[in-house]
Amino acid sequence: MVLVSRSVEALEAVRQEIQQAGGAAEARPCDVADGTALAGLVDDVASTHGRLDILVNNAGITRDGLVLRMSDEDFDTVMQVNLRSAFVACRAAARPMLRGRFGRIINISSVTGIVGNPGQANYAAAKAGLIGLTKSLAKELGSKGITANVVAPGFVETSMLDALSPQAREQVTKMLPVRRFGRPEEIAHAVSFVASDLSGYLTGHVLVVDGGLVC
Repeated sequence: MVLVSRSVEALEAVRQEIQQAGGAAEARPCDVADGTALAGLVDDVASTHGRLDILVNNAGITRDGLVLRMSDEDFDTVMQVNLRSAFVACRAAARPMLRGRFGRIINISSVTGIVGNPGQANYAAAKAGLIGLTKSLAKELGSKGITANVVAPGFVETSMLDALSPQAREQVTKMLPVRRFGRPEEIAHAVSFVASDLSGYLTGHVLVVDGGLVC
């Protein structure tokens, strides 16, 4: 497994967890907003290991604000990191996957990309774009043994939710049929399934993991 992130500390922590669990992982820092660097990294990983089987695009940032107050810079920055980087990585990964006649592409979207959210027009647009990108990839690459799917989480206990006030957390929790936020490992389990041989006939699908928020 090759891990890519801008945070060297986060990469090292995850790499150590994987190794302690008996797995093998390699950590590589990269600014995913730099398309040239990202494409080069994907090419290098495929060249070094002789193949590339699974790609998971999980990079995401927020620059929240109402549309009337949102700057072009905040819109473009979110689109570049959340959507354009996924396009660049998918395009680069498709080449070695085509050579190997096998691949699993998994893009992490959000329920916000399905239903929208006030103050997050840029984030919602990028996450909705990931769905359209993935469905197009599924149609283009399916006959070559490559599947492309989306995992769309709802509210998950990550640093992205740190800005929520206790009152907001309580209000959101009441909206969830399961009455709690998701755990990161629950999203990881969904990604693991989509990446496995069990999902060989699954492509172009949006797997919503949101505790019933948009059911």
